[in-house]
Amino acid sequence: MTRPWRIVDNIDTDEGLLELRQRGETDFLITIDGRVLMNSSANISEIVLAELACEPLKNKKNPRVLVGGLGMGFTLKAAIDNLSADAEVVVAELNPIMVKWCRGPIARFTDGAVDDPRVRVVIDDVALVIRYAAMKGKENRFDAIILDLYEGPYEGDQGRGKYLYGDRALALSSSALKAGGVFAVWSEDPDKAFEKRLKASGFSVNRQRPGRSGHRHVVYIARKSSGSQSGGSGKTGTAGRKPLKNR
Repeated sequence: MTRPWRIVDNIDTDEGLLELRQRGETDFLITIDGRVLMNSSANISEIVLAELACEPLKNKKNPRVLVGGLGMGFTLKAAIDNLSADAEVVVAELNPIMVKWCRGPIARFTDGAVDDPRVRVVIDDVALVIRYAAMKGKENRFDAIILDLYEGPYEGDQGRGKYLYGDRALALSSSALKAGGVFAVWSEDPDKAFEKRLKASGFSVNRQRPGRSGHRHVVYIARKSSGSQSGGSGKTGTAGRKPLKNR
């Protein structure tokens, strides 16, 4: 008989009740308003997302990477596993309870990656972190920006998705990246409109669907031109828009 899930911890958010659930010793779920966001046994797309984003940086000195969305920490773990000892990884996460869970009940899955000395967690909207990097000049830019947010860019030309995946948001992300930098995005499904916006923003685009069965999520690896030196005028900012909740 299938064992029931038990609630380990929860907190109210603007989008509903955020819960960590456990079944047995090794099965964990994170849900919001009853919807499953992620689980401990299905994480291949998150891992591949970070591996592909960081692969070009393996031999780079002092790489700087931004991860949007902590989740269970699988993306973060894959990133630091593919970066040098002198790397800096900034994790932007809206919900402090996610950090608590990654240091507590689910820390075993990532060997406590959130406390790696290369990692700095900021409790903030990743869009604002990107905007700051775009506006503040070369020393604040990233070699890679990895967005592991639930739902991803699907229908990003409407509603809140535009906040991170619309034309102006992509221009900001480009400005926040160093020349040749990587913009990596997790998506539930392929999004042709998003691909067109990426290309229009000057990115080369590689779309992959990791896994062999079940619902295979999408990983976008977009690359900024190595000759591009777009700066941060801030004219494409996102001030006043409603933050998109991190996945």
